[in-house]
Amino acid sequence: MTNKAFKRTFIAVLSNNMDISKNIKRIREAKELSQKEVISAIGMGAAQYSRIENGKTDPSVSTLIKIAKALGVSMAELFTDKDSLQDINSVDTTLMERVTLIDSLTKEEQNTIFSILDAFVSKRKLKSTLKNVLQDMD
Repeated sequence: MTNKAFKRTFIAVLSNNMDISKNIKRIREAKELSQKEVISAIGMGAAQYSRIENGKTDPSVSTLIKIAKALGVSMAELFTDKDSLQDINSVDTTLMERVTLIDSLTKEEQNTIFSILDAFVSKRKLKSTLKNVLQDMD
């Protein structure tokens, strides 16, 4: 079996066990994206994308990677049932989505974000320390 054939078989097996098409559609709608926006981001024909979302065809691994990137989610999220995530993750999903999106930025952009976060955390620690010192002086 060739590598390409293996990948297709792997995706087909996963698709039968987990409804990837429904997950893709659910995620797209939750992010308030139109099919046209996703199609434009991944460079695919409308008919082909529609067949993927409607479960009429199994996408290749490379197509799934493109779809996940366009939706701003990990590949794992395309295969994960919504209900199982809901039970496990009680953290605000908008925060988690933002953290996931950081991964798609360049190293320079990531370093800028981390520097800003570090500055806020340092400021918070400094305020807390000063507050404690002032309380000890009273």
